[in-house]
Parts: sequence; structure tokens; C-alpha cells
Amino acid sequence: MRTFVIGNENAVLGFSLVGVDGRVIHNAAEVNQALDNCLEDKTVGLILVTADAADLARERIDELKVTSLTPLVVEVPGEKAGWTYPSLKEFVQGAVGIRLGGY
Repeated sequence: MRTFVIGNENAVLGFSLVGVDGRVIHNAAEVNQALDNCLEDKTVGLILVTADAADLARERIDELKVTSLTPLVVEVPGEKAGWTYPSLKEFVQGAVGIRLGGY
């Protein structure tokens, strides 16, 4: 199984240095086309999508992250300064809709 990255120029270049193919995107149509190509290609087992690319097609990326087992879709940090992932606790709380813990 292959890994494929969808994102900004720096991310695609960086991953290419370790042998990972990718596609530089600039708009939502390019994100969706790259996703369609990856989903059709049975040799792709992991799709890495940078956060800035994911923001262009947020609804579809979030759906694929939850529903797609092959290929697995994973969002990785992008170039947006100051952007951080929620903690696991925050992620679970948002997904489940309940607050965990006593605080």
C-alpha cells in the first residue's frame, strides 16, 4: 500500500524527499479531484491531507476521516500559523457531544 499527500507545496515537497507521492492543491476543486483519484486507486492505503488543504473541503475531509477505512484519511498540520489540533479529550467530547471529566 502506498501513501499519498494532498496539500501545500512545502508539504508535498517534504514528503517527496522520503518517497511519498503527492499533489499540490490551491482550491477546493483540486482537493476533491485529488481525493477522487486516491479513492479510485486501490494501491493507496493512506492519504495525508494538510490542514490548510482540508479547510478547503472540510465537510468531505471530516466525513472521510470517520468513514474511510481503505484508504485511511489522516489530517496533518499545515502552514497556518498558530493552528493546533484539539487534545484527544476535546476531540472525543466534540465527536460524542458530551463533556468528559469533572472540569
